Amino acid sequence: MAPTGRSAEVTDTDYDFNNFAKTQLAVFFVILLLAVDSINPVKIFLHVFPRVAPWHVASLSFLLILYVFISEMKQLLYFSVKTFFQSILSIFFREVSIVGAQNIPHYGPVIFTSNHANQFLDSVVVLCTCQRTISYLIAEKSWKRRIIGDIAWAMGAVPVRRAQDSAKQGSGHVSLVKLPQNLDNSDEGLNSAEGSGVDGKKKALGNRNIFSVIGRDTVFLAEITLGDKIWCHDHNSSVELKVVEILSDKSMIVECEDPATCDMSSAFTTYGIMKRTDQKVVYEMVLTKLVSGGTIGIFPEGGSHDRTDLLPLKAGVALIAYSALEKHGLNIPIVPVGLNYFRGHRFRGRVIVEFGKPTFIDPSTMTDYLKGGPDKRRVCTEVLERVADNMRGVIVSAPDYESLQIIHTARRLYRSGISTSSEKQELSRRFAEGYKKIMLMMKDNPPKEVKKWLNLQDRIKSYQQDLNKLGIKDYQVPGLVSVQNESYGDTLLRTLRLPYRIAELLFLIIVSLIPALFLNLPVGFFARLYANKRRKAALARSKVKVKGVDVLLSEKVLLCIVLVPSLWIAYGLALYFFTNLDGPTIVLSISSLPLFSYMGIVTTEAGMVEFKDLLPTFQQLYPSTRRKLLSLPALREELQKDLLEFIRMIGPSLGDVYTEKTMDWAQFQEISRKTSSSLSEIRSKEE
Repeated sequence: MAPTGRSAEVTDTDYDFNNFAKTQLAVFFVILLLAVDSINPVKIFLHVFPRVAPWHVASLSFLLILYVFISEMKQLLYFSVKTFFQSILSIFFREVSIVGAQNIPHYGPVIFTSNHANQFLDSVVVLCTCQRTISYLIAEKSWKRRIIGDIAWAMGAVPVRRAQDSAKQGSGHVSLVKLPQNLDNSDEGLNSAEGSGVDGKKKALGNRNIFSVIGRDTVFLAEITLGDKIWCHDHNSSVELKVVEILSDKSMIVECEDPATCDMSSAFTTYGIMKRTDQKVVYEMVLTKLVSGGTIGIFPEGGSHDRTDLLPLKAGVALIAYSALEKHGLNIPIVPVGLNYFRGHRFRGRVIVEFGKPTFIDPSTMTDYLKGGPDKRRVCTEVLERVADNMRGVIVSAPDYESLQIIHTARRLYRSGISTSSEKQELSRRFAEGYKKIMLMMKDNPPKEVKKWLNLQDRIKSYQQDLNKLGIKDYQVPGLVSVQNESYGDTLLRTLRLPYRIAELLFLIIVSLIPALFLNLPVGFFARLYANKRRKAALARSKVKVKGVDVLLSEKVLLCIVLVPSLWIAYGLALYFFTNLDGPTIVLSISSLPLFSYMGIVTTEAGMVEFKDLLPTFQQLYPSTRRKLLSLPALREELQKDLLEFIRMIGPSLGDVYTEKTMDWAQFQEISRKTSSSLSEIRSKEE
């Protein structure tokens, strides 16, 4: 009988614990041998063989250490960098939680697919939370950056040349005209272009997302070749288009591969050109790693972004999986990884890393893949759709940031005090999918029950805005009830406890003041300025970023990796040249700086928590703020009651997200996608 997920998880934990216990025993045993001369094996050996000098043993040991280091250099480097970044994550994140670790295969090749919400830090988070050794695909542009490229080399990453990294501006301006699904020789959209376009029409036949591109002052024949891509943008959206047929310098046929972005105006606009890149060498390197039992990490969206849902996936993951099955007979599991950040671009945020159940290539589709052309594209698209469904099954996606905030606020009102990350993820995902279903119901003759959501949604937004203005959190609001209705004895105890809490806050400030001022504040200040500058530059270059906050924390970490040791060295030089301290004291002082720095971070965070807890007490000193604070508990209670009533009323119509106790989120996402596609086809036919 196959072991259950829970038993497998316990076995892994016991295995890791046993290894750790053995390592501890070995270290303590060696210390014991070194501490007692009578049982020290080296001294016993030198006593028995007096002709052997201590430096002989030391030289042999050094040569053996050098041999082990050279022979196992990649593994040692990977372990060292992973250990280093685990310490970095403990500094920059307040909490890193792992969900679904039992879904990771214990051996054999694996492809990990992750959403890309925090630039370089995404791969670091996955590497540090996964027991397998992962080689990530990294953009060649990032590979060439110092520090990033050096770390990527040490971690065994594979550089990939992306089309967007070498994009250039095209000459002139273009206008897009969408062609109808069924084309014939009388199609006006095609006849309006120069040239007959018969070959292009045949290739485009039956595809609904084909456009005719009309150029003005353009030189398509000189600048563009088949397989290249162009991207256009107007004030509403941006779109990426693959060149199907070049008819003349001022006319060509293109295909929009992502239907969600194909709604473009026909006005003339500027455009960029992304040349087709040959990835054969990359695929060979990736397959070599997979065939040897290694694992590969991929961000199928291509680049990082700060949107609240996935971008269209690139075909690379499907091509790698099919190539492994075709050339080596390996049906490689594709494991989705959800990176769910909370205040992820800020210092001391939280992240939940969720590993989903793997998906596999259907071997029966290999025949269509080998045919090439439309059949190959169809089966690859099906794989990408399943991969996207699995990835959406391990994240909480929403239409936009405002919707995501409403979802999280509603989840806290519905049930607060959830202890585990897994439960929080499950409930947040149910609310997110329920919210999307309600929004769909609102489009076409919504029932009376659904219309009530608009009023409830406005009240939830207003409640959250009140909390933001007052600077308090939702979990603090229920505590205001006890303050309002407490007895005289409770009031006396609270009053007596207030000076202690203030003294505790002052103590935390004093303890954290010196390390914060001299170690953390200078680095944090410059890191913030640098990261914001990089954010603006990334936002200007990107077609998909909203505010560019996905680059902030990564750039802060990169700068801190350089500035923090530099600051410590500067303090060491200052102690050496401007004090009378001896060498060992200076070394001990510099060695203590990491501890003092981390202590400053922890105490500063504890002080901020204590200050936020005391903030409502201070705010009640002002009559206007006091009235607002004391009105919040009743407002929350009424809002919570109405939300629960609405959920009970609308819940049965939401289907599985309400009725089922356990959800297969990948299957749910697949059904939702197919249902949405069917509805879109019906509506387009009606139009």
